[in-house]
Amino acid sequence: MLIFQHRLEGYKGSPHWQLPLTAEERHRSRYRFDKEGFPPLFFQLPRGTFLQAKDYLQADSGEILQILAAPETLLHVSSDDPLNLLKAAYHLGNRHVSLEVNQDYLRLAPDPVLEDMLATLNVTVETITEPFFPERGAFHAH
Repeated sequence: MLIFQHRLEGYKGSPHWQLPLTAEERHRSRYRFDKEGFPPLFFQLPRGTFLQAKDYLQADSGEILQILAAPETLLHVSSDDPLNLLKAAYHLGNRHVSLEVNQDYLRLAPDPVLEDMLATLNVTVETITEPFFPERGAFHAH
């Protein structure tokens, strides 16, 4: 098992592996990953660590792992009216869901109840498969 305890800042070399992880998986600081095509991997990072796409980790034995953002099934919310999109963000925020916020769209994990709510807000909702980059929240360390 490879144990990764160190994030490498400014690493420019070639990694031994590139590991695609979902947004939820990128938030796990202490976790064993058993992924096809990889040896068993264990992350033992400082609590509260949130990995970003293109981060590099180093195992105690020297191997380098690059983190990638895996595509996920998401709801993509858009509107021609910025106020409608802002209202959708407000209502989703009241439900404390993980939300990717962009000037032109919102993205969230599929949820039929939230999808029904969004249908009443004059926004367009479509299902897509893309990497997910939710906001981390105001109280998370950067």
